[in-house]
Amino acid sequence: MLDRTFFHARSQELKEELISIRRHLHQHPELSFQEVETTRFLIERLKKLGMEVRTEYSETGVVALLRGNPDGPVVALRGDIDALPIEEKTGLPFASKRRGVMHACGHDLHTTCVLGAAMILSGIREKLPGTVKFIFQPGEEKNPGGAIQMIRRGVLEDPRVDAIFALHSDPKFRTGEIGFKYGVMMAEADEFYITIRGRGGHGSAPHFTVDPIVVAAEAILALQKIPSRLVDPWDHVVVTVSRISAGYTTNVIPDEAQLAGTVRTFSKELARRVEQMMRKILHGVTMAYDAEFDLEYDFGYPPLVNHPDMTRFLAACGKDFLGENRCIEMDRPSFGGEDFAYFLERVPGSFFRLGTGNPEKGITAYWHSSDYTVDEDALPVGAGFLAFLAYRFLVEHAS
Repeated sequence: MLDRTFFHARSQELKEELISIRRHLHQHPELSFQEVETTRFLIERLKKLGMEVRTEYSETGVVALLRGNPDGPVVALRGDIDALPIEEKTGLPFASKRRGVMHACGHDLHTTCVLGAAMILSGIREKLPGTVKFIFQPGEEKNPGGAIQMIRRGVLEDPRVDAIFALHSDPKFRTGEIGFKYGVMMAEADEFYITIRGRGGHGSAPHFTVDPIVVAAEAILALQKIPSRLVDPWDHVVVTVSRISAGYTTNVIPDEAQLAGTVRTFSKELARRVEQMMRKILHGVTMAYDAEFDLEYDFGYPPLVNHPDMTRFLAACGKDFLGENRCIEMDRPSFGGEDFAYFLERVPGSFFRLGTGNPEKGITAYWHSSDYTVDEDALPVGAGFLAFLAYRFLVEHAS
């Protein structure tokens, strides 16, 4: 059986190529479900590795199979490929060439690491006691997400996946570290859209109107009572109104105001209770001012819950690959959302954080910011560990 030394050495040999791949992806970001060039690039690279390539699971994105022993177990590695509608301000020589589009959440790194794992494992195909399925998924950043689309089209079947793993860049962890978490790791991420309907009129005569802006202001304050007064403090909830729009000039009270935002919870049941609380609050506030409302509540990705056995396995592999003190158990979940949760509802697996922060290099910016970047020294760490993780799973679960 191959040990960690092989995977360390091979990933370091590939370092410059991994950096080149990541920089290419970073320069050519594409928004959710528009990843046409990215998909074409991946297909070309995967075919050169002799992979069996499949594209029937989504309009963009690709799946590749690396078959060792056809009668052995099947492990999947997932990487998300989409970017965000953000104007990059890093000033890097390989900054985005697409105005207003940027890899500001590390998906270029995720994709590169999964492709790097494919490059490593394709070189030891004859030693694989099973099959590795590489899932390059579109649309992680846009609800309902690419994961559920691919699942409904059978990505976890033919061959049936026994376990699945994925990573996410994290500047809070230093390069060379990984973070793991048992149980709930990330929140359900819901969205809401509210329209407050009043009766407009002259700004000098508010008593002849039903001012939707004032009603909206009352509603925003009232909605904050959900986490502070209506939910058990142990049941963590975030209610954020992140957008407000109303009016078009100074002396006219408009007819309508629009609000939008997000709700984050760690259980599906609580998310559904919060929706009902919002409806009751909006009904009461608008009725008090003789206004009306519409609420569109979109339930998003479910909470991401890591499987205990697969997380224990991942942590053991991490300590072997990186060292005991570089494989760190996270003490609390994140309120961020992640559609890898859909995979984990159907297949045992685990999601982990790959350290990409390096304060000495000035790499500390957080996700979704215009100056976000990663320490490229993390690329061989991520690629090598994913390959090691997949190989070890196949070896330990082969009959």
